[in-house]
Amino acid sequence: MQFLITGGAGFIGSTLADRLIKENNKIIVLDNFNDYYDIALKEQNISENLNNPDYKLFRGDICDRELTKKIFSENTIDIVIHIAARAGVRPSLEDPLEYVRSNIDGTVNILENMKKYGVKKIVFASSSSVYGNCTAEKFSEDLKVTEPISPYAATKSACEQFIYTYSKLYGINAICLRFFTVYGPKQRPDLAIRKFIELIEKDKPIPVYGDGTTKRDYTFIEDIIDGICSAINYNKTPYEIINLGGGSPVTLDEMISTIEEVMGKKAKIDRLPMQLGDVNKTVSDITKARKLLGYNPKTCFKEGIKEFIEWEMKLKKGMKD
Repeated sequence: MQFLITGGAGFIGSTLADRLIKENNKIIVLDNFNDYYDIALKEQNISENLNNPDYKLFRGDICDRELTKKIFSENTIDIVIHIAARAGVRPSLEDPLEYVRSNIDGTVNILENMKKYGVKKIVFASSSSVYGNCTAEKFSEDLKVTEPISPYAATKSACEQFIYTYSKLYGINAICLRFFTVYGPKQRPDLAIRKFIELIEKDKPIPVYGDGTTKRDYTFIEDIIDGICSAINYNKTPYEIINLGGGSPVTLDEMISTIEEVMGKKAKIDRLPMQLGDVNKTVSDITKARKLLGYNPKTCFKEGIKEFIEWEMKLKKGMKD
């Protein structure tokens, strides 16, 4: 099969590309290599596939109509894995118009090309942020998501609705996967786990927002990739929203203590007030994912942290060599 992976040079997209290439698929990656974080990290993510004849790379924006028309018109695309988005809750408060442009306009542009060129399957990377400050014990897909507390979350919710509309109108099979705090090798440097590990290693204080009781349903990258691959093969219903979480939420203080334990080093804590747009907790109900996709996250948080730190050390050693 031939897949178009938007955002395919980033954390999740490049890891997915690696998996699909190993399974003898053809991959087209579209990524704009923006400077949200160090571009060299994205270049590193894709470096091993660049000489593979089954891998094509297009450097550009999902909002670029001419470029996306070229990609869809010149290639036979079986499935779109739409991961590209302007990321980050806090930065979305500073530049909401860019988030609307990239996330909503870009998604509709991809959907328009799918409609025009007869591509009938999309797997979309949504986010647990759409649940806002939900007070439910667990976040299930049937909860209303009408109260997002950041522009980023609002754009993800809007994209789910646009995808539903195109599914209904044009017969596009669609699955929107709500990811819960993905971590692991290749993780973005602005995300807490990677940032904390690097700061602790350098004996610098880590910024801790709030009293440490905020809770996140951390999900290891390989479990997320398993879920995406299962979604690729799912075709029993035309449109679904499905949570992909780790199943065992961890408080901020627990996250820090786990990193300290694995590294064998204490963190210096810089306590700061909660930030605007942050949610108090994310707790996934993955009953639907288990039922429809056979999803079964295998990596416990401590083991995932170990794997991530081992990868980070190998990466730094490779750069030095």
